[in-house]
Amino acid sequence: MQLPTLRETVEKYELLAKKSLGQNFLLDMNITEKIIRQSLSIQNLESFAGTYVYEVGPGPGGLTRAILKNNPQRLTVIEMDSRCIDIMNDIKNVVGEQLQIIEGDALKYNFAAENVAPKHIVSNLPYNISVPLLVGWLKNMAQYSSLTLMFQKEVAERIIAETNNKSYGRISVLAQLTCHIKVLMNLNPNCFVPAPKIWSTVLLFQPREIIPSAEILQKVSNLTELAFGQRRKMIRQSLKSIKNLAEICSGLNIPLTARAENLSPEQYLELAKTII
Repeated sequence: MQLPTLRETVEKYELLAKKSLGQNFLLDMNITEKIIRQSLSIQNLESFAGTYVYEVGPGPGGLTRAILKNNPQRLTVIEMDSRCIDIMNDIKNVVGEQLQIIEGDALKYNFAAENVAPKHIVSNLPYNISVPLLVGWLKNMAQYSSLTLMFQKEVAERIIAETNNKSYGRISVLAQLTCHIKVLMNLNPNCFVPAPKIWSTVLLFQPREIIPSAEILQKVSNLTELAFGQRRKMIRQSLKSIKNLAEICSGLNIPLTARAENLSPEQYLELAKTII
């Protein structure tokens, strides 16, 4: 039994993307297969064989099909659009228990709860929840072998931005402290249905060899919230709530006249280690 094409699926279910769910569907299988192929290649993997893959917001199932072609031990999809759940059930009728379907809000799903490995996440993320989802995964990055994620290009630029760049911010610090990040490709708006007004970027995240503890990462998160919440101010002002700030910064060779974007991820990490 063969799966229907993406176009046939969209026509069968009259699947118009919902703006309220941040949906823009990627219907070109050449692109979805290229995303998976490039991600696997960089990870030195021939397929997903023996691994557990999670996908958020599968929509009509373009990436879903590409993932399944690479034979994961199991693919778990998390979807809150009932129309797309019906499509996933059509796919499950063909592939069987290899596909697990979770109907619900990905922001409420506990990805860290399942003790399976190796674990990968692959997703064309809904635009409106992409950053909160990523932050949750980064705080548990030691559990994952990789994240292959599509963002609005502007968000991707924030994630990979370097120090002293106007795009550099909280998400840059958290992502770069926990992961090695590579740009897989940029996608023209015309690749999507409906076409968004912006380009999209696919990033591959692989865990660093040494990842700060969840406790330290939370302290980094708190620090960056303070610093970037007043990014135009010097840290002697934005971080003034930190006890003995001047003494700590002197010991770390961080000038009090620096602003949020002047501190590297490593400097935020060292600062976080001093906070009791």
